[in-house]
Amino acid sequence: MSAKIKITFTKSAIGYSQKQKDTVRGLGFTKLNQSVVQEDSPVIRGMIHKVKHLVSVEAVSETE
Repeated sequence: MSAKIKITFTKSAIGYSQKQKDTVRGLGFTKLNQSVVQEDSPVIRGMIHKVKHLVSVEAVSETE
Protein backbone atom coordinates (compact mmCIF):
# COMPACT_ATOMS: atom_id res chain seq x y z
CA MET A 1 0.00 0.00 0.00
CA SER A 2 1.48 3.34 -1.01
CA ALA A 3 1.73 6.31 1.30
CA LYS A 4 -0.59 9.28 1.04
CA ILE A 5 -0.03 12.95 1.76
CA LYS A 6 -2.48 15.69 2.67
CA ILE A 7 -1.91 18.97 0.83
CA THR A 8 -3.60 22.21 1.91
CA PHE A 9 -3.89 25.27 -0.35
CA THR A 10 -2.87 28.01 2.11
CA LYS A 11 -2.01 31.07 -0.02
CA SER A 12 -3.70 32.53 -3.10
CA ALA A 13 -2.02 32.12 -6.48
CA ILE A 14 -3.03 35.63 -7.57
CA GLY A 15 0.05 37.48 -8.77
CA TYR A 16 1.96 34.31 -9.61
CA SER A 17 2.66 32.85 -13.06
CA GLN A 18 0.05 30.95 -15.06
CA LYS A 19 2.20 27.81 -14.77
CA GLN A 20 1.94 27.96 -10.98
CA LYS A 21 -1.82 28.55 -11.17
CA ASP A 22 -2.10 25.52 -13.48
CA THR A 23 -0.04 23.43 -11.05
CA VAL A 24 -2.34 24.37 -8.16
CA ARG A 25 -5.35 23.38 -10.28
CA GLY A 26 -3.58 20.16 -11.31
CA LEU A 27 -3.15 19.19 -7.66
CA GLY A 28 -6.94 19.29 -7.37
CA PHE A 29 -7.56 22.64 -5.70
CA THR A 30 -10.50 24.88 -6.54
CA LYS A 31 -10.72 27.02 -3.37
CA LEU A 32 -8.37 28.58 -0.84
CA ASN A 33 -7.85 26.58 2.40
CA GLN A 34 -9.02 23.42 0.66
CA SER A 35 -7.25 20.13 1.46
CA VAL A 36 -6.76 17.15 -0.82
CA VAL A 37 -5.22 13.74 -0.20
CA GLN A 38 -2.92 12.48 -2.96
CA GLU A 39 -0.70 9.45 -3.47
CA ASP A 40 2.91 10.19 -2.50
CA SER A 41 4.65 9.90 -5.88
CA PRO A 42 7.56 11.70 -7.54
CA VAL A 43 5.12 13.47 -9.89
CA ILE A 44 3.04 14.89 -7.01
CA ARG A 45 6.20 15.78 -5.07
CA GLY A 46 7.48 17.73 -8.09
CA MET A 47 4.20 19.64 -8.38
CA ILE A 48 4.31 20.45 -4.66
CA HIS A 49 7.89 21.68 -5.01
CA LYS A 50 6.85 24.13 -7.76
CA VAL A 51 4.19 25.73 -5.51
CA LYS A 52 5.68 25.04 -2.07
CA HIS A 53 5.16 28.70 -1.12
CA LEU A 54 1.38 28.31 -1.67
CA VAL A 55 0.69 24.96 0.00
CA SER A 56 1.40 23.03 3.18
CA VAL A 57 2.00 19.28 3.27
CA GLU A 58 1.55 16.63 5.95
CA ALA A 59 1.67 12.85 6.02
CA VAL A 60 -1.57 10.89 6.36
CA SER A 61 -1.58 7.87 8.62
CA GLU A 62 -2.74 4.52 7.23
CA THR A 63 -5.83 4.51 9.49
CA GLU A 64 -7.34 7.69 8.01
